[in-house]
Amino acid sequence: MFLQIGFFLQLIHLLGAAIALPTEQIPLQDGSSKDVQIIRAELKKAEIIPTVIDDFLPSITISVSWSKKEAKLGNTLKTKHVQDQPTISIYDETSPDAFTNSNMTYVVTLTDPDAPSREDPKWSEMCHWIASNITLSQKMYSILPISFSTEQEKEIGKDIDEIMEWKPPGPPPKTGKHRYVFLVFAPKNGTTETLHLTKPKDRQHWGTGEERGGVRDWAEENELVPVGANFMYSQNKKQS
Repeated sequence: MFLQIGFFLQLIHLLGAAIALPTEQIPLQDGSSKDVQIIRAELKKAEIIPTVIDDFLPSITISVSWSKKEAKLGNTLKTKHVQDQPTISIYDETSPDAFTNSNMTYVVTLTDPDAPSREDPKWSEMCHWIASNITLSQKMYSILPISFSTEQEKEIGKDIDEIMEWKPPGPPPKTGKHRYVFLVFAPKNGTTETLHLTKPKDRQHWGTGEERGGVRDWAEENELVPVGANFMYSQNKKQS
């Protein structure tokens, strides 16, 4: 009898948690997640903060993977292994459990701040990718693959908007390692409506026409704020 009562009390508690889902993203406080603190520290160490983006505390973690390789906050990958559009998974670190009720859409970008080289960034930044209207999945702790097969695209990828198509990393010979930075953005006003974003006029300088013009300028123009990041290094095999 007491076991049955305990079971029903637990069931009511779980149902209540499932019903009372958060309706908006909760700002992440310092120390709330060790993972995001590590991300922030690595971005600073690689000088992505503040060179590419202003300082921010991530609330989204982003997984970037290819068939056998994965970007891991500054690991080095061979250019030949990162030619195909990657599979992206984004995770909401503000959600305390496996549920999320956010209908907000996100934007994923890839930028190269080291074009043609880190020592001589006269082409920087180079825009490699912009994918928008990406939503968090509600099934397995906010997981959403962006690279879809035709059938997957019909089911869950039909609303993905590729503003700038994927341009594979291609660092020139003898230019050392390039930082390839994946950034996740959210609408500044928290809208859940479909995003309509501008397309950069050119990949070089993100169309700004100014040296080191890049993803930060484009994000400000489109009223987006950074919420997540990941990056890798890659270089041309010919260095001498």
